[in-house]
Amino acid sequence: MILKKAYLIFTYFIFCITCLQAQKVGNATYYSKGLHGHRTSDGGRYHKDSLTCAHRTYPFGTILQVKNPLNGKIVFVKVTDRGPFGKRLIIDLSYRAASELGILRSGRSLVEVSELPKEIKPPLQIAPRNLKTCFEIAVVDEDPYTILIKKKKIR
Repeated sequence: MILKKAYLIFTYFIFCITCLQAQKVGNATYYSKGLHGHRTSDGGRYHKDSLTCAHRTYPFGTILQVKNPLNGKIVFVKVTDRGPFGKRLIIDLSYRAASELGILRSGRSLVEVSELPKEIKPPLQIAPRNLKTCFEIAVVDEDPYTILIKKKKIR
């Protein structure tokens, strides 16, 4: 009986440690508007209104849940780039992801980052259609986190 209780407590302890390790807490920054249209490490182009991020270790295409503990806002982002390369930073967010988390004014904020399991489908957050840009916005149905950029035809 005592051995069974000890086993249950040990299992619970290991489970809690695993959950805590999966969630990382640290500082986040965001890409400036000047990087709009530049290539990212996965070969695509950065669009300031897409929900993407840069992370050092997660594989490309991984969906991350980023939470701002100061205001409780949550955003789901896709890893498309490598970085940040500052020692105290854990993630670089796109401009839109940073604005949805409310960290534009401070420039840097404390966030909690956790990987979304592949079985869970995050709620879709489609890019706004009233964007003022020299590009035509198209959201891919299979991948709502990536915005295809097509040059508008000049008439």
